[in-house]
Amino acid sequence: MARAILLRDVRRLDPVAALDDRVDVLLEDGVIRRAGRGAGDSLVGQSGVQVVEGAGRWLLPGFVDLHVHFREPGEEHKEDIASGLRAAVAGGFVAVCAMANTKPVNDVRAITEMMVARGREAALARLHPIGAVTKGLLGQELTEVADLRDAGAVAISDDGRCVTNSLVMRRALEYARTFDVPVIQHAEDHALTEGADMHEGAVSTRLGLRGWPRTAEDIIIARDCILAEAARARYHVAHLSTKGAARLVAEAKGRGIAVTAEVTPHHLLLTDEAIAEGFGYRTACKVNPPLREAEDVAALRRALADGTIDAIATDHAPHHATDKEVEFSAARPGMIGLEICVPLLLDLVRTGELPLMRLVYALTAGPAKVVGIDVPRAIEGARADLVLIEPEATFRIERATLASKSTNTPFLGREVRGAVDATFVGGRLVHVRHGSHGLHGISNS
Repeated sequence: MARAILLRDVRRLDPVAALDDRVDVLLEDGVIRRAGRGAGDSLVGQSGVQVVEGAGRWLLPGFVDLHVHFREPGEEHKEDIASGLRAAVAGGFVAVCAMANTKPVNDVRAITEMMVARGREAALARLHPIGAVTKGLLGQELTEVADLRDAGAVAISDDGRCVTNSLVMRRALEYARTFDVPVIQHAEDHALTEGADMHEGAVSTRLGLRGWPRTAEDIIIARDCILAEAARARYHVAHLSTKGAARLVAEAKGRGIAVTAEVTPHHLLLTDEAIAEGFGYRTACKVNPPLREAEDVAALRRALADGTIDAIATDHAPHHATDKEVEFSAARPGMIGLEICVPLLLDLVRTGELPLMRLVYALTAGPAKVVGIDVPRAIEGARADLVLIEPEATFRIERATLASKSTNTPFLGREVRGAVDATFVGGRLVHVRHGSHGLHGISNS
């Protein structure tokens, strides 16, 4: 068994320290023991030291996902905690935050504790549950936030449903402030989206589908920023999707309100035109909030690049084929994203629309700070939560190679460049990409 792993000549990036260098990195006893030029030369050839040649790979802090749906308890045929965490580490994620809209809802301490225990049993990425804002996600009676927090919840959210009642939202923000946890809002005025299938615009008109206006998102965010300012509470916008929402968040930050926001890969990469491709009515592209127009995508990319948007979150939403292979109006919204997030988003780096260091920050320190968990780092003395990327590796996204139980993504069949070769959690190698050279056979130290 290897007592240490030496990664030689890797390109290390640590956005918090603004580090971008070529170094050797020694992992020992769960931490980064040494990092620097020639840091492991004296150990080469020693018994119990596994040497991995960097060969052009990038070594980054492990990724954090603020927004996943693992379907346990209640819909384990779509995903369970163990399979979700396998998908997470395959995508380079060392920590994930699981939303509360399970069956039953994670609105009591016992369910939060069960989720934490299942996450520990899996021994892969770290699982951080998010508790519900209201009991049953019904938008009426607040949950016991103290109990949820003490059981391991890092935030509260009724994701999947919006807290539309202003008094309830005000009380939630005031209550959450007491325990210093953020309230994560699924911003949707349901009165404006009832019966809607996709974004309201030219494409919805052409397809004859009821449209979902941008204002349904913008109105809620505007109201919530006012409430968060009055309550002096931490407020986080889930899966921000409109140009107006990006402007509202920027304005709120400019006024000193404690507001943060996330954006998904699919809202950065796809428009509502994707629904009409091929024979049209592509249910794989049905998500909540819906895919928007090109001007929204451009605004989101700018907001991510300039720091208005704090984090990238996959909103990993696994569904069985029976939920998607139906008529568009009957299809469940959502797509998976954990395993393909980084390969897809590296295209934005190559086109110059998103600096590489900004991408890494939005996948690491940005989301970790939102929920107050440890920020993954790639410096000496830090816990060895790391991901090794082969930036030039190409592969096709295929059902057979996905670790998730579900395969609902419109990106199936796409050729991508940039692969997660390995993921380390606490110094343990928890994922190795099939076909990556120089990594197979490493023992967990």
